Amino acid sequence: MPPATPELISPRSPRVSAARRLAKRNFRGKERLFLAEGPQAVREAAAHDGTLVELFATLEAAERYADIVGEARDAGARVHLASEQVIADVSTTVTPQGLVGVCRFIDTPFEEILAARPKLVAVLANVRDPGNAGTVLRCADAAGAEAVVLTDASVDLYNPKAVRASVGSLFHLPVAVGVPVERAVAGLKDAGVRILAADGAGTDDLDDELDKGSMGGPTAWVFGNEAWGLPEETRVLADAVVRVPIHGKAESLNLATAAAVCLYASARAQRASGGCRTVTES
Repeated sequence: MPPATPELISPRSPRVSAARRLAKRNFRGKERLFLAEGPQAVREAAAHDGTLVELFATLEAAERYADIVGEARDAGARVHLASEQVIADVSTTVTPQGLVGVCRFIDTPFEEILAARPKLVAVLANVRDPGNAGTVLRCADAAGAEAVVLTDASVDLYNPKAVRASVGSLFHLPVAVGVPVERAVAGLKDAGVRILAADGAGTDDLDDELDKGSMGGPTAWVFGNEAWGLPEETRVLADAVVRVPIHGKAESLNLATAAAVCLYASARAQRASGGCRTVTES
């Protein structure tokens, strides 16, 4: 049973100060630790072996999410009951949910991703918005992608907003970080993966690609910055530059929506008769 009063009553506690610093990228990089906030993220972190180091929880949250607190303890994490003021100081959200976890970095070396011979990959090239990055990661997870690659010009994977936007998907699939886009494309091509660049001005239409039956094999989608898309030097690296058709009057799709459409199109094609997953998994 939790004690009647929070253990960490002072925001000046060394443990609280150390967690608070992880809101800044340089401290995250130095300590190789990041924050996971809210019940879903903390639950997924606890289930990811050796990842969750500490958990700060208000008394109310510890009672409401007793199962998650128990999973955190079972995973070897130190659990601290904390005042709402402490949680507010550690949290990076306006309305904290009462649970904040401290987690070890979990990115995967790019070579390991290539060695696994992935069939569906999302490559984020120069994606700077952390909300977009986290949402694309979530879409990739939902579509059944086997990996996500963030290039060296993209946002920090462990930015608190990116972690929140992934809604736990960060803990579900391998993610490589800091990979130059040229290296990412070359490595994936060598692994037998077709490279498709998603661009609103692409010469190839997604519907036509599906109709031709050309999307059933291993595929990596390269997604660029939402504001200015993919530069020409990245587009020329791809096997095809594909646009999502706009059948209505909308000017365009945002990055996360376009990524979801593209990844699900590949997932469907790969699971259809003759697709790479049907061949390998039958």
